[in-house]
Amino acid sequence: MRRVLATAGHVDHGKSTLVRALTGRDPDRLVQERKRGLTIELGYAWTTLPGGTEVAFVDVPGHQRFVGTMLSGLGPAPTVVFVVAADQGWQEQSREHLAAVQALGITDGLLVLTRCDLAEAGRRARVRSQASRRLAAAGLDVPAYEVSAVTGDGLDAVRSGLDALVTRMPPPDPDAPVRLWGDRSFTISGAGTVVTGTLGAGTLHSGDRLTLLDHGTTREVTVRGLHSQDSARDEVGPVSRVAVNLRRTDDVSRSVALLTPGAFPLARVVDVALVPVDGDEGGSPGDGGASPEVATLHVGSADVSVHVRPLGTGAARLTADADLPWRVGDRAILRDPGSRRLWSVRVLDVDPLPLHRRGAAAARGDALVTAASDHSLADVRVRTRSAEHSALLEQLGTGSPTDAVAVGRWWVDSTALSTWRERLVDHITEHHRRQPLSAGITVAEAARALRLPVHLRTRDHGGNLPHEIHPPAGDLVRHLVTIAGLSITDGRVHAPRAAGLGEAEAGIRAVEEKLRQTPFVTPERRELADLGLGTTQLAAAERLGRILRLPDDVVLLPDGPARAMRVLAGLEQPFTLSAARQALGTTRRVAVPLMEHLDSRGWTRRVDGSLREVVR
Repeated sequence: MRRVLATAGHVDHGKSTLVRALTGRDPDRLVQERKRGLTIELGYAWTTLPGGTEVAFVDVPGHQRFVGTMLSGLGPAPTVVFVVAADQGWQEQSREHLAAVQALGITDGLLVLTRCDLAEAGRRARVRSQASRRLAAAGLDVPAYEVSAVTGDGLDAVRSGLDALVTRMPPPDPDAPVRLWGDRSFTISGAGTVVTGTLGAGTLHSGDRLTLLDHGTTREVTVRGLHSQDSARDEVGPVSRVAVNLRRTDDVSRSVALLTPGAFPLARVVDVALVPVDGDEGGSPGDGGASPEVATLHVGSADVSVHVRPLGTGAARLTADADLPWRVGDRAILRDPGSRRLWSVRVLDVDPLPLHRRGAAAARGDALVTAASDHSLADVRVRTRSAEHSALLEQLGTGSPTDAVAVGRWWVDSTALSTWRERLVDHITEHHRRQPLSAGITVAEAARALRLPVHLRTRDHGGNLPHEIHPPAGDLVRHLVTIAGLSITDGRVHAPRAAGLGEAEAGIRAVEEKLRQTPFVTPERRELADLGLGTTQLAAAERLGRILRLPDDVVLLPDGPARAMRVLAGLEQPFTLSAARQALGTTRRVAVPLMEHLDSRGWTRRVDGSLREVVR
């Protein structure tokens, strides 16, 4: 099991020193960081805890000039190690870092009082009490530990606390789609581009095809290799620090995103719940003032300039200069670089419909706040972005949309349904043309053919219950099958009349004629092959109810078992397999699977190892 934690706390409170003492690795990799004793870039170090969990630390800078860098490291981490120096106590950047933690909805972690060798007992007690109170007021009622990285006192207790912390963390989903926010990128001559980040969910493999999103521009890339904790790996699962070597030599920017293709809606505009936070004691959001017209949005490891349009109280519409990969429920931070005020952002709607009419913004805000408070965000609308790429996007309406159709508890745009219905009919028609004996395609294959997203789930930082992200694609396919006049049999979508046997018809008729004359003298494999009947043809005939297939390529008419029962019922009970074979006028090759078939249906039963009887 692996976990990733981020540090937080005021500059010069010993975050890097603590990480170094716990891991034996220096997270400060730059020469100037080591000379100045000041973290400038994100640092990384890892260790194995006493309980066996591999844990990596993302060490963030504490100086106010590097708040943006701090937020890029804190964003992808689900828990925090909050550091306060016992000899200095709570400081301004402690407040700002706590506000960021609060804004991201992080509710678990550790409080570590460092430099305890420099503070007497009374001072340590006061600092610990004040810091614990401030964290609890912000939603982090977490255990506190006192350490000295210089003497080593308290480090074992912190390690035990980390063991307890990682067991409380919700398990990540290794099967989720990948959304890796890059926090560092560089090019190695002859090797290509490397992007590093924290993999919170999903699994990466060498050879994977991914979508690279860089300032709104997408391109397809291939994973050339993977490294995690200084080791080359063929596969990396969550939660892990990972370096992804891509098969390209082009430079990419620092805050890129690597995505499972087609799994995340890309949008410039999102509607969000917006709550001011300030990290002050008391925990309630500060008044924050009015949100700025232009601010910096920190999401994942990216920071982008956004235009802020208020939607009444508690909601806003954010418009960025470039597309970002979103999920409803994503947490982010809005920051005013001038006043340094922070707002907690929770995404409620992706790529929302335009607001044209007077009063639409206020009405929209009311609907969003109501939906967010009563957990009805799963009620969505789906619309088509283009004829070539139908995307299912979560939409919150102010009522039942007149241009949508109810599919279960989802609203689906009628234009999208019409487009998908036509595509499904065309796809099934072409499938049967190419494979006339096919039973059809699976529901999942139909969803992929229509470019419908799969049913995805996510968890928030607190490990709360999963939120549904998309309508289940299977529900949409089944609805489309109904309105298109198609059928689903045994989980396969097919045309109702696409049921002929084509060139196999003559062979099946010959088999039927033979079995009508001698019901239990079945064709041998060679005879079936001479008639052009292989596994595919026989399966199609059985699906249409023309024959019954038993093991060992035994073929009977569908009423063969019933005919056999009439013969076996006239035998002296119980009877042997040999007696049944002679009465049916057949061979052991046919009698054995036939009798086992009758046993499985409960029509006959074994009396002992050699005798059976008819169940009356």
